[in-house]
Amino acid sequence: MIGIVVVSHSPALADAAVALALEMVAGSPPPIAVAAGAGDGVVGTDAIAVAAAIDEVASPDGVLVFMDLGSAVLSASMALEFMSTDAEVRLSDAPFVEGVVAGIVLAAAGATLADAAREASSAMTAKNAQLESSAGPEAEASAVSNGAVDVTLVNPLGLHARPASMIVAAMGGLDAVVNITDTAAPDRTVSAASLMGIMSLGAAGGHTVRLQATGPDAAKAVEAIRTMAEDGFGELA
Repeated sequence: MIGIVVVSHSPALADAAVALALEMVAGSPPPIAVAAGAGDGVVGTDAIAVAAAIDEVASPDGVLVFMDLGSAVLSASMALEFMSTDAEVRLSDAPFVEGVVAGIVLAAAGATLADAAREASSAMTAKNAQLESSAGPEAEASAVSNGAVDVTLVNPLGLHARPASMIVAAMGGLDAVVNITDTAAPDRTVSAASLMGIMSLGAAGGHTVRLQATGPDAAKAVEAIRTMAEDGFGELA
């Protein structure tokens, strides 16, 4: 499992971002280390502390580092010179909160360093797509394709962050490629393995999503998502 390092000028901000992500983790979380503040209550970052955090969570699977503001990037870059581990370390360009959430959830689901880094980096693209789609008229639902399963979202908030993380976690152990389409906007299809992609659909409560899957575990994957959706992702009173 990859390690996650969170670098922030503010310990409170870092701890809050990690806490938010952990609320969405199903099962055991990945190794996480926070390097926040410059010591003695000073706002800032410390390259030595970042290097120690990297060494703390390092493993052969690698380490993914998230940073909040400009000088945090500088500290993280300098830390690469001070760390002791030989593990691969990637500095993420993701927006801070979205990146931390995506990185921790995907690491817990068993994603590789490359996959987690790529998904986190797409966070802003996914947010922009959701804002753009919310500004336009909804398209009419198309007919059900062969092999597709339609499921109505019964939880009021639909596919927001927590349900999205549950879907990604469920897909982690299955040999299947699953695509999700909000039938209200049939021109947009995302992978069930993409946390940010699922959230970018903006599929609210009452919307119908279409599941299409291929692979040896296709039926099992679709059934897992259908069961969670019909249960309201555990959000129904």
